Amino acid sequence: MFSRFVRRLLRGQTLKEWLIEFLRFCTVGLGAYVVDVGLFNLLAYHWPIDLPFDQSMTAKTISVSVSIVFAWTGNRLWTFRSKQQNSRRREFAMFVLVNIGGMAVALACLAVSRFVLGFDSQFADNIAANVVGLVLGTAFRYVLYRYVVFNPLASAAAAPRSH
Repeated sequence: MFSRFVRRLLRGQTLKEWLIEFLRFCTVGLGAYVVDVGLFNLLAYHWPIDLPFDQSMTAKTISVSVSIVFAWTGNRLWTFRSKQQNSRRREFAMFVLVNIGGMAVALACLAVSRFVLGFDSQFADNIAANVVGLVLGTAFRYVLYRYVVFNPLASAAAAPRSH
């Protein structure tokens, strides 16, 4: 059973190839994390203009959106460059949809912290959105990037067939 799991995880790669891919994913993710957290804190706590709605929730939405573009570029050009799909638009659309799911995870963690638990400090916001939300959202994103977004076999199966 374990060897079947490993074969599915590797999908024809050697353990070394998979490890390199995973480390590249983590490196791009770290860069996106710096963009996300830096921009979030700038907009939520140091921006001279009030953002609409809840300052932290709006700031998180903006920071994640910017980090999505950063992450797609890094993952497309470096991490999964050998697994790119033919259609950049389709790939980017799928990437954005997966990241909206990841953003929803982070926003849900932040919302629970702020509106259910009543924590509204900068420290609590960062723990909820940028630690708990990051861990859960990263696992979600990696699985979907690997098996859906940057998977040429998945895009071929989803392509319309002509009769």
